[in-house]
Amino acid sequence: MATWADVRRLALALPETSEGTSWGSPAWKVRDRTFVWERPLRRADLEHLGPGAPDGPLLGAAVADEGVKRALVADDPAVYLTTPHFDGYAAVLVRLEAVDAGELAELVTDAWLAKAPKRLARQHLAAERPAPSE
Repeated sequence: MATWADVRRLALALPETSEGTSWGSPAWKVRDRTFVWERPLRRADLEHLGPGAPDGPLLGAAVADEGVKRALVADDPAVYLTTPHFDGYAAVLVRLEAVDAGELAELVTDAWLAKAPKRLARQHLAAERPAPSE
């Protein structure tokens, strides 16, 4: 089970990330581009989701494109969901209490890569690659 402290730690470990708010909720940005944020459900979301609406904390996360969003929701609907509010937008909602630590780390990094400037993303990926063994 992941926590907001885990999200904060993972997000702030990435280059040029800052913590702030978006619509009054915690959000993490890379050069002023939000990549992960707390996303409480709104009335329209609750109406759409009906009795199956999650009641725990939700993380919004940028993804590379809508295909990735659809794949995540289809592959693991116990963890990932979306609402009509996000139609046409490359982002997914994540049940924070259902995602494991390793998957959260990958999700936060991928969200950062989706929003980071290309040069910064390339530099980060190059720095993360293990050095070739001799």
